[in-house]
Amino acid sequence: MSDRDRIDRHVERWLPVLPDLDPDVEGPVTRMSFLTRQLRAVKERALADLDLQAHEFGTLHALAGRRGRAAPSALAADLGMAPASITARVDALLRRGFVHRIPSSADRRRVDVELTDAGRAAWLRAMDVVGDEERRLLGALDPDERRLLSDLLRRIVLVAERPTG
Repeated sequence: MSDRDRIDRHVERWLPVLPDLDPDVEGPVTRMSFLTRQLRAVKERALADLDLQAHEFGTLHALAGRRGRAAPSALAADLGMAPASITARVDALLRRGFVHRIPSSADRRRVDVELTDAGRAAWLRAMDVVGDEERRLLGALDPDERRLLSDLLRRIVLVAERPTG
């Protein structure tokens, strides 16, 4: 392959320093790290352009992933937060008109949080920017190659998910 990227140059610099360095391990790991940083930077720029904080987007995203409505405890679990901590996030989104509280369909003593049209629109605008970048990057591969990449990464994730020791 004649096309070389920054990671090829990185590996070349480190091989004389670390002769046991395996380019077939260092290359993919460093490329995954680079791509993660690239996608994170695009997301951060999109959120700044849309006047959304990362925690606001995260909460809207969690709500959207639950079809636009969830109990605060479910949102907290999705976000890896203590249930009491979600209240401030919901209050801030409520003030921006992105969510509202409604009686729970499961327990009338509780409330659910529901996306408003404005909240869904804000979430979708950010998702569009991030999705465009994901499609741009993965557009370097044909559909079969994307499927193969996904399958290979799944195998690696399955190993990462296993307990060590």
